[in-house]
Amino acid sequence: MGRGTVRMKIKSVALETVIGITSRIPVNALPEIAFAGKSNVGKSSLINALLNRKALARTSSQPGKTQTINFYNINESLYFVDLPGYGYAKVSQEIREKWGRMIERYLKESKVLKLVFLLIDIRHAPSENDKIMYDWILYQGYQPVIIATKLDKIKRSGKEKQIKLIRESLGATKETVIVPFSAETKQGREEIWKLICRNLGECREEGTAQGEKEG
Repeated sequence: MGRGTVRMKIKSVALETVIGITSRIPVNALPEIAFAGKSNVGKSSLINALLNRKALARTSSQPGKTQTINFYNINESLYFVDLPGYGYAKVSQEIREKWGRMIERYLKESKVLKLVFLLIDIRHAPSENDKIMYDWILYQGYQPVIIATKLDKIKRSGKEKQIKLIRESLGATKETVIVPFSAETKQGREEIWKLICRNLGECREEGTAQGEKEG
């Protein structure tokens, strides 16, 4: 088979459910893929890149703006779940704790969560909040995939060193998958889609002529 694109062909995307701190977690039948990470780590940019949309998930220059859990219905066959960014210093401790409890409640209550992506800025060692989130995800029975974002911001020669730093700082095992990703160049997008497809069994390999335009 020729070199193709392993990706779900995106036919429809809709922001279906938005829940706040006091809302109930929706009981969905379709599988869910969750995205977690600190404020301004690039969650919205990753979701937009995966779905080939320019501004589906709202990116913001003001960290801490995403205060809800957003459920994006993809093709009427799965959900991308965008969790609130954590660790933003200008938000009060009380609000930060409420966001944390909301994320923890989602991880605990969802019956259809198949995969959790934890985004960490490749330029820096994981923060204390990153470590807490990683441990939370493990505690709830999931093995997170680490997405090392902002790959284009570092020299190519430093990539392996930074990945090693992330792995060691989190106390992650060798089996923990770490995918370097750049929203600018889209490097890593294909690998992330392969991980999603492997979990869902919903995708097929397509030649780029048949599939979506790369971009």
